[in-house]
Amino acid sequence: MIEAVSPEAVAARQRVLFERLEELGIVTETQTHAPVFTVEESRRVRGRLPGAHCKSLFLKDKKGALWLVVALEDRRLDLKALAPLIGSARLSFGSPERLAAHLGVVPGAVTPFALINDGERAVRPVIDSGVMQSERAHFHPLSNDATTAIAPSDLLRFIRALGHDPAVADLGEATAG
Repeated sequence: MIEAVSPEAVAARQRVLFERLEELGIVTETQTHAPVFTVEESRRVRGRLPGAHCKSLFLKDKKGALWLVVALEDRRLDLKALAPLIGSARLSFGSPERLAAHLGVVPGAVTPFALINDGERAVRPVIDSGVMQSERAHFHPLSNDATTAIAPSDLLRFIRALGHDPAVADLGEATAG
């Protein structure tokens, strides 16, 4: 699957992503930055961008169902508590190979925008209700060297336009600690 996430493939997929957003009349703003792999690194490079800063988790349950959980970056999610909340079996992190095969991204670049690469609609998206309460939400646009701001209502519209039915859940109930 290396070919699926080569820099050239990512750039081509980003063009398709931004074209699709434009077709839908969705306004976004993208800032480039050094590649980031953690929430802490993201905090250091982004400065003071207003809005909800988010993290996305690619998960697989013990029955083989795939999940994309989008949460506020400060949520420390407990996968045991998350499973019944979203209606899944026991959860674990999906492998990099499975991530590349289904969403066309690498670890560190997981994003709800990657659902554009899920033509089979095999991945079930779940959005934290806390994300929906913000005016703007921030995500990687298929690579971890940029951040794209979007209105949460437009994010849902984008996901639905791809044929997915995103669930919105209060993930605060699955917070660890």
